[in-house]
Amino acid sequence: MRIVKFVLGVFVFVPLFSSQVVAGSEIPTSGSIAAPLGFSSACARYAWLCQGNGGSRIGDDEALRVLRVVNSYVNARVTPVKNPSKSFYWSVSNSGDCKDYALSKMRTLLDVGFPSNRLALSVVLDHDGNNHMVLLARLSSGDYVLDNLSGSVKPWRKTGYTFLASQNFKRKGSWQVTLAGPRAGRFYEE
Repeated sequence: MRIVKFVLGVFVFVPLFSSQVVAGSEIPTSGSIAAPLGFSSACARYAWLCQGNGGSRIGDDEALRVLRVVNSYVNARVTPVKNPSKSFYWSVSNSGDCKDYALSKMRTLLDVGFPSNRLALSVVLDHDGNNHMVLLARLSSGDYVLDNLSGSVKPWRKTGYTFLASQNFKRKGSWQVTLAGPRAGRFYEE
């Protein structure tokens, strides 16, 4: 992780032209839900995934710069692999699917001191209606998405995704129903 800290240290403090914070909002939650398959075993392997271990205070402008650098860094470092036989195995590695990208981004952010209670995984429907996982980062201006399908970090409302369930920001071992975004209405009973 020394390399990550060096790379991030070099870029984190370089001003970005678009570092202005765009007003956003937090993703609404409506109750508890079972964690996705594979989450529990990942928690057993990676204690940091399900335990809030603090982190340093960070302002929104600096946080957005860090999020952008980490999103780009992990997207470039991890090789995309679809392996149906390991669809329920989550790992931090140099190759994997969306879950593995999201875990790698969370681990990298925690390594550079980003507050753990401001990070959460989220299951979404992508633009094609497929299940997908992203990492959420909660800033005072709202929730932002780090995604292996996008080179930019966006407020959750600007992704076009439908958010189904998210890891609880404060109780890391728990998940919550989110149901927000363009297709959310399809999941409500009439």
